[in-house]
Amino acid sequence: MSKVKKAEQTQEDWLIAALKKTDRAKMRGRIERVTKLYAVNAKFDSKKKVITIGLANGLSFSFPPKLVEGLSRRSAESLSCIEISPMGTGLHWPKLDVDLTVEGLLSGMFGSEKWMLRQHLAKAGSVKSVAKSKASRENGAKGGRPKKEERVS
Repeated sequence: MSKVKKAEQTQEDWLIAALKKTDRAKMRGRIERVTKLYAVNAKFDSKKKVITIGLANGLSFSFPPKLVEGLSRRSAESLSCIEISPMGTGLHWPKLDVDLTVEGLLSGMFGSEKWMLRQHLAKAGSVKSVAKSKASRENGAKGGRPKKEERVS
């Protein structure tokens, strides 16, 4: 085989291999796009007062804006303007300067860690139960919560 034919064969083999890699990469991209959590649409329903996110895999989910840091007590107009990031992994409300990830919303992260902790702690003290009411009455009958003992060093 001459050097020219050998070079042409090598170049042809390289081109075929490159095309196969490209086809495999496109297929992986299509599979990932359908199976991963990418937003393809988002809207605020002012009647139901929920934000609905449509995912690439055909699923959708909704949540009330009152649960989300930066979205509670906002106007319907400002909540209606939602932008989806180019890769579909995030949502942005330009009028409110609020950014959230799709994955975070699906996992129950409705704000920053500090905000989430503050929300949880605010609710934790307000929980009412039969046992808590009974303990409160018993402590009240005894003169209230007992004082802490002083430490002697």
